[in-house]
Amino acid sequence: MKVELFIAGENGTEIYIPAVEDGIEWSTERWGVPGKLTFKILADDILNFSEGAAVQLRVDGAKVFFGFVFTQKRDKENRISVTAYDQLRYLKNKDTYMYENQTASEVIRMIVGDFALNAGEIEDTGYVIAERSEWDTSLFDIIQNALDITLVNTRQMFVLYDDFGSLTLKNIANMYVQNDNGTYLMIDEDTGRNFEYTSSIDSNTYNKIKLVYDNQESGKRDVYIMQDGSNMNQWGILQYYDTLSEGENGEAKAEALLSLYNKRTRNLRITNAFGDIRVRAGSLLVVNLNLGDMKVENFMLVEKVKHTFKNEEHFMDLTLRGGEFVA
Repeated sequence: MKVELFIAGENGTEIYIPAVEDGIEWSTERWGVPGKLTFKILADDILNFSEGAAVQLRVDGAKVFFGFVFTQKRDKENRISVTAYDQLRYLKNKDTYMYENQTASEVIRMIVGDFALNAGEIEDTGYVIAERSEWDTSLFDIIQNALDITLVNTRQMFVLYDDFGSLTLKNIANMYVQNDNGTYLMIDEDTGRNFEYTSSIDSNTYNKIKLVYDNQESGKRDVYIMQDGSNMNQWGILQYYDTLSEGENGEAKAEALLSLYNKRTRNLRITNAFGDIRVRAGSLLVVNLNLGDMKVENFMLVEKVKHTFKNEEHFMDLTLRGGEFVA
């Protein structure tokens, strides 16, 4: 395995290939967090870079990470600890947006243009959002709100990520990690060294959905309720409450939310699995594990992943969701 790290110099013309100490970590999350690369290098008389410098990581020639230095920390032994983020870091900027009759894809393209970001493949999300106002909100949240509205109304989930310097949006249906022989990447007892598994109704579990809309025409408040009496008897009332925007279908949204949240959440984290650079947050892979009270034999969505490259070895820690598993 050949791991190569490149850093652009201070004036932008030199490219450094520094010696790395203690390995390299690359991590991604499915939403709201930029891709991150961390590493330690030894300072010398030649190395000269600063915040904003471009950073590339390639493994066996394959493009893995492209981003920019945001933090460097030095110690008395002349080591520099560097943190670089990919282009998603700029989505932490805040702004105010008001838009009408736009899809989430169009919202993303609008933001990309306004903030001079580089876009790659942006899949069409299809669903048109009638009207939306976002005040003093991070670009991350503006985009995620549009994708959440799309999810509720279409049950189609999309993942936004940086593909080596290009913002990319894909439907998770196109995120399967598939091998050349047609099989899918699988995590089992042999490829994952350890796991942590929990089951809970304490977070993101709701058996009653209540949505309200202040109807200006009638002067009344419209209320939409969907609930599961069986789970309410078993778990007590766990209510999700929200307001509706003009044009939203309250009954359909309440039904969709109940379908999404009326279940216990199971969390599965795999540690020290054999690494594969094709796996990023948003990827789908096969999990075949006996967890004690249940056996998992299906596709699961990667919610978070941390890749570690060290001493000619590559391992990854995965947080997974799928079915009753919610990361």
